[in-house]
Amino acid sequence: MNIENYFKALPGLSNTNIIFRKELRSYFNSAIAYVVILVFFVLMGWFYASTIFLVNIAMLRDMFEYAGIIFLFIVPAMTMRLLAEEKKSGTIELLSTKPLHDWEVVLGKFFAGWAFVGITILPTLIYYIAISFLGDIDHGPVIGGYIGLFLMTGVYVAIGLLASSLTENQIVAFMLGLFFCLVLFFIDKTLFILPDFATGVLQFLSVYYHFANIARGVIDSRDIVYFLSVIGFSLYLSVISLERRKL
Repeated sequence: MNIENYFKALPGLSNTNIIFRKELRSYFNSAIAYVVILVFFVLMGWFYASTIFLVNIAMLRDMFEYAGIIFLFIVPAMTMRLLAEEKKSGTIELLSTKPLHDWEVVLGKFFAGWAFVGITILPTLIYYIAISFLGDIDHGPVIGGYIGLFLMTGVYVAIGLLASSLTENQIVAFMLGLFFCLVLFFIDKTLFILPDFATGVLQFLSVYYHFANIARGVIDSRDIVYFLSVIGFSLYLSVISLERRKL
């Protein structure tokens, strides 16, 4: 990795933007990114067709729910290298010699990962446009589904970045990120075996619970606050993790 690419003179760009541009470009320097986008698009097409032609219902709810599960595995895989690779190669130490703060590194890499997820989701708008012509559709849940999916994947990216900051082994980073994401996604599925006093707290911690609320077409500030809080807290822990290397 050429560390100097981080610091090319780009008028008007902050350090975070420079890192963002470089990291986002790095995704598309490999054919893997295009394969991921294509495979995701095809899989979503299958779930879309199953709902439309087999069930004969003009809705995309199933597609969004399956997308959330698929991203559980895709996002930790695409974020595992973001900081782990820097730590293993030693470039993270070179970064500390530059006029660059740890939070700028974390934000730049986070927004690059989140942008890549957004680009992966973007082609599925074709299904939304098509279904609008095929029958009457409630646009509220569809728009809510896209917003909820984007916010949920933002949580995945932030958690994956945190996992990558904890180790220099990319496989370990992937396993940690996947584990944390799985816990947040499925935690509300265990409520039936828990006492009543614990269900409210654990349900609030469930990323799927808040995604499902928004996917119904109702944008509640509590759900937005949840997503932004988890993202912010995960990024904060990532910065703390990076700062520990200086001790």
